[in-house]
Amino acid sequence: MARKEKVEKPIKGPFKVSREKLRKLKAKNAILSFAIDTLVILVSALIISFTIKTLFFRSFYIPSGSMFDTLQINDRIIVNQLVPKVMPLERGDVVVFRDPGGWLGRTPEKVATYPLAQIGDWLYSIIGLAAPDNDQHLVKRVIGKGGDRVVCCDKDNRITINGKAIVEPYLAKGANPSNTEFDVTVPKDSFWVMGDNRGNSEDSRYHSDVPGKGFVDKSYVVGRAVVISWPLQHMKFLDNFPNVFKDIPAPKP
Repeated sequence: MARKEKVEKPIKGPFKVSREKLRKLKAKNAILSFAIDTLVILVSALIISFTIKTLFFRSFYIPSGSMFDTLQINDRIIVNQLVPKVMPLERGDVVVFRDPGGWLGRTPEKVATYPLAQIGDWLYSIIGLAAPDNDQHLVKRVIGKGGDRVVCCDKDNRITINGKAIVEPYLAKGANPSNTEFDVTVPKDSFWVMGDNRGNSEDSRYHSDVPGKGFVDKSYVVGRAVVISWPLQHMKFLDNFPNVFKDIPAPKP
């Protein structure tokens, strides 16, 4: 006997819908539900990333060679913004700060980019992978903090802090501690900063004629650079060389 094909009967009730139409309706609802869940996840991820960027971490790229050999041009660094707001900034830390006034001079004009590139930069900035205001910031190493007397140089061509000479292993190969003599006392809540590539760094030594006198007030500090995140071959945590500064005596009152 020939097998009888099963014939789907319409669902009885005030709204008569075939089983096939019901399956399609359920499929559409599943797709819609998946789309909503995906959108919620993406929005949540953006909000979390934005919060982390705003409160905890930011990314910057290195535009110059003032921090050779520690940082290379176009390296990207992750900056901990809890320093120094929550945790103190220490000697030896690599620090990112806004221009205290007169350090950068005239800001170069921005090169026009395509709309899609601008959208991409905006999205990257939201999640902390780009810094649109990067050209308004500087990166240096903290050598002296509030109260310290920093002098260059002793008879052995070493910088001294509160009378204690330091040997600086982070300096660029062949670089002198400084070709410029100075004798400064760092004001309270301020920092004396220098680039690791001392022969090619416009740092605290060269800004005594601006309002801040070469010192970086705590209010201008964005945070401490903790890791090189890009390119991958440069990826590493940034050392603040605590052994270099461990024997520095407390500043005289």
